[in-house]
Amino acid sequence: MTPAWAAALALKKYNRHVGSWAVGDDASLPFAIPLHPPTEAQALASVSAAVDWAKSWEGTADVLWTERRWASLGQQRIPDRVQLDTPVAVAAFAGKTTHWQRAFSRATSLLDSVPLPHTDRFATAVARSVEELAALAPEDFTRLFGVLEWLRVHPASGLYIRQLPIRGVDTKWVQKYRPLVTRLHEAATGESGLGLADKPDLVRVRFLDPALAPGGLADLAAPVTELAAMDLSPEVVYVFENLESVLAMPPLPGAVVVHGSGYAVDRLARIPWIRDLGVVYWGDLDSHGFGILNRLRAQGIALSAALMDLDTLEKFKDLWGHEPKPAVGTMQHLLPEELAVVEQLATRGNVRLEQERIDWTTAMTVLISTRR
Repeated sequence: MTPAWAAALALKKYNRHVGSWAVGDDASLPFAIPLHPPTEAQALASVSAAVDWAKSWEGTADVLWTERRWASLGQQRIPDRVQLDTPVAVAAFAGKTTHWQRAFSRATSLLDSVPLPHTDRFATAVARSVEELAALAPEDFTRLFGVLEWLRVHPASGLYIRQLPIRGVDTKWVQKYRPLVTRLHEAATGESGLGLADKPDLVRVRFLDPALAPGGLADLAAPVTELAAMDLSPEVVYVFENLESVLAMPPLPGAVVVHGSGYAVDRLARIPWIRDLGVVYWGDLDSHGFGILNRLRAQGIALSAALMDLDTLEKFKDLWGHEPKPAVGTMQHLLPEELAVVEQLATRGNVRLEQERIDWTTAMTVLISTRR
């Protein structure tokens, strides 16, 4: 065992346990590293190598030496093992002294700031977060400390991030460190979330019939809550995953087209005039397109799919692509014929047909026919 190998083992031990050590849990200590000194036969085979190896350990802290009496070489003092009893010792041997000092200091400061009854849960969260805490610039740790203290006193402020009265804390800072802040805040207070206001959940909508357009606005992105409050009675609502297809739709009497925005499509169930009427859904002809369709139908919305059948798949076979990461899980809300398409996509090598590969004339012919 060379000093470099032993240091690597100590580093591995340090990286695995630094979090628990920083919050006072040293059950994984002491830590001993056997050095596997040479036997007499090995030493005789290469005396110079044995001497050089022993010398390489001279002056190294925390090395325990032992006396060996060998018939041919006499009494020898050789390094036997590295004995590391404390986090400080492991950190020093692994070359992580500065990191340990910073991690321990910051963990201690946070633990001292949180009153009962959430101390134990908070300690676990701090232990999980030690690497992130140690990596923070001093000014960012000061801001983190201030944010956690303010949120603890104001757990349901309803403020936007921009409104937080904490010096140096802005939207970008909170967005960057939000997972860390959330983890520590929830553990310290038992609350769920940060109690801050979220950005409005916007949905892109085009009113293809001018008579339906509010105030003449034919194309808009509005919060779900505001769209839900609108008194509309369209004859058909199209939901497309491809924004270019949304923008390409021509004027159509009684029609509205909505951008589905992927797996966020389930928010459409919160809009009564969409939920009550039902939709014509057109997604990519791949497993994720059907995964999104399944998610939308799970909200209780009446739904018919357009251009997502075997005939369409075969017709555009020359335009297939490959889906590198197919959707997984049971799609229990798909119809039998839809499940058959999903099965064929997988059978044929996880193929996919993107919306934009279907020519617009074919797409319009099918889409218009779905409203009859």
